[in-house]
Amino acid sequence: MRVVAIGGGTGLAVLLRGLKRHVDAGSTSGTRPRISKLTAVVTVSDEGGSSGRLRRDFGMLPPGDIRNCLVALAEDEKILTRLFNYRFAAGRGLRGHSLGNLFLTALTNLTGDFSTAVKLASEVLAVRGEIFPATLADVRLRASLSDGRRVEGEARIHATSVPIRRLSIVPARCRPMPETLKAIEQADLITLGPGSLYTSLLPNLLVSSIPRQIARSKAIKIYIGNLMTQPGETRGYTVAEHLDAIVQHVGRNLFNFVVLNNRVFPSAMRKRYAVEDAEPVPLDLERVRALGVSPVLAPLLLAEDGVARHDSQQLSRLLLKLARHPTGGPSFRPAVSKRISGLQKRA
Repeated sequence: MRVVAIGGGTGLAVLLRGLKRHVDAGSTSGTRPRISKLTAVVTVSDEGGSSGRLRRDFGMLPPGDIRNCLVALAEDEKILTRLFNYRFAAGRGLRGHSLGNLFLTALTNLTGDFSTAVKLASEVLAVRGEIFPATLADVRLRASLSDGRRVEGEARIHATSVPIRRLSIVPARCRPMPETLKAIEQADLITLGPGSLYTSLLPNLLVSSIPRQIARSKAIKIYIGNLMTQPGETRGYTVAEHLDAIVQHVGRNLFNFVVLNNRVFPSAMRKRYAVEDAEPVPLDLERVRALGVSPVLAPLLLAEDGVARHDSQQLSRLLLKLARHPTGGPSFRPAVSKRISGLQKRA
């Protein structure tokens, strides 16, 4: 099975950490789904923190999301990957930088090419897969808000309290790497998410040719729904509104399925997120189906330290199962139907 995972931020890294366990080049033994080729396509619009500073100081693409994916796909997540994630807590000019970001910066300066730097870093970490920036262009995000104003930059868009009407990237006609389009063309499974809708997911789909190539692909295409709304970008958004925002930006529905969590959120977690004006994403399943997308529900919530995250192992197994049996099967379809029915009764 050939898999392309598109996204950014910590959400994509969580997914890759689960998918990595299924990568097994050349082996077809057993009944467990295996991945022969895993490709991550990562947004490069970050302008904050260490990535933003390096982007401004060195005129390079932001390395942070790429670094997260490198660590997630590394063969050994012990000392070397911990070193890549090490963040300096002191030192003039060093405070706030991660060693992995500095490593990618040095490689970019040595080779003169960010994509080559990512490939070399992948070799150092023995990464199980390929990682491609969504584009090699120096892109910025621009959002038109519902009150008529425009804001620019990933950080300002993420923090806006006014609903976003339209997102665009500058320059608008930037192109992806040819390797990205080839991976999408050859894929058996394409995923988008989880991640921030307007700053991690949509920027990938605004790169010229990527949505068209996804639409042409014969792969099973799955959108991974976020667990929580985000106070800036998607406050009050339902699942269908997430999907509809994608349709409005790319002009068509791209997905066969949307994978959603149906595990009950602990009350303490709900209260913690409510303080930040966030809540579990409402599951309006009938509106999702009206968009031509089939909802699939499963207990995917992993609550650690009060933070809502997807269970990477559960999620990866479900995605591969869907790709293998998209029309359902004796053991698959009843479980999904039962979960949907139960959720509707509780609602």
